[in-house]
Amino acid sequence: NSGDKCSIRMSLDIDLPTPTAFPAFPFSPPYEIQVELMRHLYTSIEQKKVTIVESPTGTGKTLSLLCASLTWLRDEKNRAKKGKLRAITCDDADARDWVIEQTRERVRREMEADEQEYEARLAEAKKREDLLKKMCRARVVKKIKRDTQTLIPTEDENDLQFLPENESRDDDEEMNISPALRALMDKVEKVSRPGYGLESESTCTKIYYASRTHSQLSQVLPELQRLKLYPNMISQYSTDKTAINSTNKRPLDESESHGGADFNTRTVALGSRKQLCINDELRDRSRDLDEGCRELLGEKEHKRCQYLPLGCDEKMFDLRDQILATPKDIEDLAAAGRRAQLCPYFGARRAIPQAQLVTLPYNLLLQRTAREALGIDLTDQIVIIDEAHNLIPTLLSLSTTRLPQSILLTSFMQVCTYVSKFRNRLGPANILHLKRLVVFLDALKKKEMPDIIEKTEVITPAQLIERLGRKVSGINLLEIEKYLKTSKVGRKISGYCDKEAEKHGDFSRRPRRGEIPPLSIVEAFLVSLTGATDDGRITLTLTGTPGDETVELKFQLLNPSPPFKEVVDVARSVILAGGTMSPMSDVASQLFSYLPPERLSTFSCGHIIPADNLQTLIISKSPRGNDLEYKAGKQSDVNVIADLGQILLNLVNLVPSGMIVFFPSYNFLNLAKAVWSKSGLLDKFGVKKKTFFEPTETTDVDKVLQEYSTAIYDTRMSPDKVRRGALLLAVIGAKLSEGLNFADDLARAVVIVGLPFPNLGSPELKERMQYVKRLEESKGTKRAPSQKDAAAELYENMCMNAVNQSIGRAIRHRSDWASLILLDRRYASSSIRNKLPKWIGNGVSITDGFGQAVKSLATFYRNKKQSLQS
Repeated sequence: NSGDKCSIRMSLDIDLPTPTAFPAFPFSPPYEIQVELMRHLYTSIEQKKVTIVESPTGTGKTLSLLCASLTWLRDEKNRAKKGKLRAITCDDADARDWVIEQTRERVRREMEADEQEYEARLAEAKKREDLLKKMCRARVVKKIKRDTQTLIPTEDENDLQFLPENESRDDDEEMNISPALRALMDKVEKVSRPGYGLESESTCTKIYYASRTHSQLSQVLPELQRLKLYPNMISQYSTDKTAINSTNKRPLDESESHGGADFNTRTVALGSRKQLCINDELRDRSRDLDEGCRELLGEKEHKRCQYLPLGCDEKMFDLRDQILATPKDIEDLAAAGRRAQLCPYFGARRAIPQAQLVTLPYNLLLQRTAREALGIDLTDQIVIIDEAHNLIPTLLSLSTTRLPQSILLTSFMQVCTYVSKFRNRLGPANILHLKRLVVFLDALKKKEMPDIIEKTEVITPAQLIERLGRKVSGINLLEIEKYLKTSKVGRKISGYCDKEAEKHGDFSRRPRRGEIPPLSIVEAFLVSLTGATDDGRITLTLTGTPGDETVELKFQLLNPSPPFKEVVDVARSVILAGGTMSPMSDVASQLFSYLPPERLSTFSCGHIIPADNLQTLIISKSPRGNDLEYKAGKQSDVNVIADLGQILLNLVNLVPSGMIVFFPSYNFLNLAKAVWSKSGLLDKFGVKKKTFFEPTETTDVDKVLQEYSTAIYDTRMSPDKVRRGALLLAVIGAKLSEGLNFADDLARAVVIVGLPFPNLGSPELKERMQYVKRLEESKGTKRAPSQKDAAAELYENMCMNAVNQSIGRAIRHRSDWASLILLDRRYASSSIRNKLPKWIGNGVSITDGFGQAVKSLATFYRNKKQSLQS
């Protein structure tokens, strides 16, 4: 109505000035760089900007992101209140002053009463949750038993579940039901659907906080609970969780112990059914948990999932309030669902509208289908993406779909079997679409497809369609893709064929648990194919043994921007944050080239450590005076490897405690290991430091890290006191190069060997480089003759992104100190040096010879030893 419009207009007229201080920040006083970062973030949100932030580990990145954004959220809420009160004057400008004032006071009291009522409701939910916890500890909560006394359905009744979901629509069309009447029927059906809200749910502006994994997101909650947030923003009740104490950080001021703990931000963690389903029976028997869940929810009451029965709305609202009453990570959320014996997956979805902070992994935020499934609307919301150095690879990975020949053949056979079985039960529209699907699959699987000249070939989607022949060219693939999505027939077909395989004891065709149905993969490939523009490419790869080779198709995007543009276009503000985001120009050019310059901002934090706590050396000469350049062609040279071994032996004798060496590839590391083992150099390393290697299996990472840590800290490992610490030889871009904390003695030196340029022989990389070059030329961008073109810049930036992640393993807090040693003369070039993390600053030293480097290192470690002793 006009009053609401006026209220919105009035609130927008009130500008929020950027605070000079942030009282919610738990440390007193915050570092100057933290205040600058929070001011930048606050301003970016208020001015609806996209911002790229680099904040190295130890500078309080997560705390600063939360404090700035939640402070703005509090101020925005107060602005909305003021706008509503100002709107009273707008509604009746001719009213007397005392009437307006009385009306304002009444509205103010009503708003306060609503807030108090809501806070009281959450407080009651917290009490009920505490009671459930006590009952669980006392083991008095009974597990729900399902009613197994049901009639055994006939085979015909069983088969009905495998008909397409739109089959009834064909009957509607035959009965001449108009689209308007069908829309009305859908509306009535939606309202009567189980789980549809019985109470109106208010929504609020919220922050979507995304990171790569749930383990990274779980670290957000302890930081959130440190904040001293105001009661007018959040509910007033105590939490039974305490903040995790962190070593080497400033002590909290006195008010934190009773400030941040008294109030909680309404928070919900989102996850998939894989993390949140509590139906153990379904988890054990279902290969596709999503489809198994949908099937159970479509059953009649006695067959439905016992954790989401019909008529459970009131209980679900109570679970929603329990979720919002205290911040919970994904494991806490699943536990809350088990205690309440209600589905936490749907409980979390119910909590989204009233949540102020929503934490979720990348894939749920970045994929449109996932957002739609969860009911996420990013319009005018704040989006924070942490660990954003992974964003571009993640966007490209999420847009990649693979279609192996085996999946193609299975899908073709399943569709043919299904059509043969249900031919007489399917309506004309379904039969037509399924026949077109058969034609498409048959064309894809045929070996008449022109032979691939090389083992791998890259073509455009249009070229693929052309190769498939005239029959496929005449098919509207968009219609097939839409049909598969609306009818859900792909899952129905897979379900029927799996049942038949099980009935006939064909164990070779029985699906493995967690396996994606073949037609779902075909559907994903079709979605990619139909949505492809000039940005998409299809790679044809020959796999298998000679003479028995098959073709695997892979769709990939060359441009990561389009899927992320969907987020940027609707969100109020988008914040990309990471410890090492350099080179930022690369992120901006790949993701935000379409944005006007005034809407994009960047901020790079200097480090909080004293300047003399970090020494960065570029070593370009070997002890023999040879140039150090570890290009791919030289990595197999035994003499080069021997020289590198001597350099590391010198460093092992200088560096105290832990030393990490990053190689550009596994091949180089394994070859060096073999050469040094044969020459006895590894034994020489071992005299001073126990040597460890990057594990090939992810499951061995924790074991290697534990043994590495023990070798450094446990003096029993070196009874003769000769051995000092440990040496870890790792690979850039592998398991140990990001996300791990090598603080203090775990990394007193990080050595980077060479530059990890990607393999130029990769057809996919070649295609991507050609694409960015063409894109730059089409825009008419002109570069100086000495400047690299867009393709060369992309290639170099991919390399430096990987290097910067490895560099970030050291220096994890204010008191930490270490040396950063770059072994390759190419690091001395200005183009490479300028792409190192900004927090390194101007402290990079290019040594004239190896002797000078050894002297500088010796001085650095001697000074550190003296300062520690004093």
